[in-house]
Amino acid sequence: MTYTERERLESLVERQYGVISRDQVLGLGMTRRAVDYRVRPGGPWQRLLPGIYLAQTGASDLRQRMMAAQLYAGPGSVITGLTAFVYNGLGARELGLIDVLVPVARHRLDIGFVRLQRTARMPATVLRKGPLRFAPVARAVIDTARGLTSVREVRAVIADPVQIGRCSVRELIAELAAGPIRDSALTRSVLVEVGDGVRSAAEGDLLGLLRRSGLPMPLLNPSLYVGDMLIAKPDAWWPDAGAVAEVDSREWHFRSADWEATMVRHNKMTALGILLMHFPPTRLRLEPLAVIGEMRDTYAQGLQRGPLPIRTVPCAS
Repeated sequence: MTYTERERLESLVERQYGVISRDQVLGLGMTRRAVDYRVRPGGPWQRLLPGIYLAQTGASDLRQRMMAAQLYAGPGSVITGLTAFVYNGLGARELGLIDVLVPVARHRLDIGFVRLQRTARMPATVLRKGPLRFAPVARAVIDTARGLTSVREVRAVIADPVQIGRCSVRELIAELAAGPIRDSALTRSVLVEVGDGVRSAAEGDLLGLLRRSGLPMPLLNPSLYVGDMLIAKPDAWWPDAGAVAEVDSREWHFRSADWEATMVRHNKMTALGILLMHFPPTRLRLEPLAVIGEMRDTYAQGLQRGPLPIRTVPCAS
């Protein structure tokens, strides 16, 4: 290789997090014999996937595996599913296979840590982080949800991005409608919940208990006003009883400032006479009958007292 070719090779390796394809190396002037020498047992490079090399010794990290998966999948490929979901800050989950979208006509086999998703709907736009390409948030969310079998997991995957404003319910519904019907039933049912106002997986658990309770269904995530002043947007609100049920946990308030704001909001509601029920997520799962009993008692207490002078605006999902 010439000095210029070596410089280009080093620059590309650095830009791609130490990962490079055989075609790229040969295109920069390295001979096949030189490539094979570098990836020999004990050599300075190693094979991550067929035709894809890591220009270092030792274990690869997630970013390098994503780069390798993208190079293996070929031009225009896009990372989606759980890997895209987690890497774009939408949740913390254990990662295994890396899902990559490829055009339906591309013939490559799944291998190692790479799972190819052939599609006739390649994303028109992608999210870029350096050389990596990711599916748009709504596509990554729906692709992730399709692979899950637990309603609680699907709730978390769908509700959390909506809660933090990374995508809208409308975008998720449109994405689901545009994709295949297969493996979509659970996702569709959870989207109905989110569209009704559920904004976290724990709120989804609360909704499940409300449906079992025999109580009138409350309004989910409405806006409560005194005059023109917004007081709160509680998880569940019974206007006729002036009662609120909320899921309270630092798990759903990632910053201390969020938690403090929640406490201020609760104090405002209590000062107005609202009957306020707090349920940590663990109680919803471990003590469902006790939680239902408390909601029934509090609702009955509120009915005896009567409604409060509070204006309610339902959640517009």
